[in-house]
Amino acid sequence: QVQVVESGGGLVQPGGSLRLSCGLSGSIHNAYLRGWYRHVRGASATWSERELVATIDTGGTLTYADSVKGRFTIAADFAKSTVSLQMNSLRPEDTAVYYCRHFVDPSRDYWGQGTQVTVSA
Repeated sequence: QVQVVESGGGLVQPGGSLRLSCGLSGSIHNAYLRGWYRHVRGASATWSERELVATIDTGGTLTYADSVKGRFTIAADFAKSTVSLQMNSLRPEDTAVYYCRHFVDPSRDYWGQGTQVTVSA
């Protein structure tokens, strides 16, 4: 059984940095896409309403939300089934629960439990 494990969230001051990491308890070598999504605590928790932050696919195509371009960097090792998100110049509006995702196909779409990121002075 595959479990997604996230780490690296926490409290940081505006302008600071955090690095999120995500691995798997079991490897998924044929994942098509890996990425990070977020939602503000208290908002709807349905997965379809989570905001895309950054994704990377097996072809190396990167996608970023406009609000994080130039500040966040996603990286993945598809052989090791890991994905990370380096977040710099953090802002209060980046405060959210961040979710890691490993997508193979619609029947194999794995999400982590979420890690809280709080940006506050």
